[in-house]
Amino acid sequence: MNRIVGITDRTCIDYLRIDRNTFGRLCRLLRDQIGLIDQKFMTLEEQVAMFLCLLSHHEKTRIVGFNFMRSSQTVSHYMHIVLCGMLQLYEVLLVKPEPIDQDCVDTRWKWFQGCLGALDDTYINVRVPLADALRYRTRKGHIATNTLAVYG
Repeated sequence: MNRIVGITDRTCIDYLRIDRNTFGRLCRLLRDQIGLIDQKFMTLEEQVAMFLCLLSHHEKTRIVGFNFMRSSQTVSHYMHIVLCGMLQLYEVLLVKPEPIDQDCVDTRWKWFQGCLGALDDTYINVRVPLADALRYRTRKGHIATNTLAVYG
């Protein structure tokens, strides 16, 4: 654990995708508000580090277990515990969106009154006649159309 969190912020960001301060705050939230505790052979910080490492690098439990010197069954067990804790923190971690007001004066948003938000530059794959394919080709070579999606 010390080689991941204890050395520098850069090392912590490389392994866990968050800095040491944020990591400490997340562990404190899980400890104080959710009630997660240190186990007999594993601290809460190590449980959270394994969880973040698994998610941020899209690695298998076997690989994370090797890096943390734990079995993949142990990694899976604590992954589940920390995931349940994180899901209980949704009100703290996620902001509840507010709809666009009726009296909105911003010219970009006044057309979306009552909507919660928008996703711009959403590419949707489409089928077009071969003659029109060049117009729909994206910079990555896919045939798609650029869409502005709103949700309310």
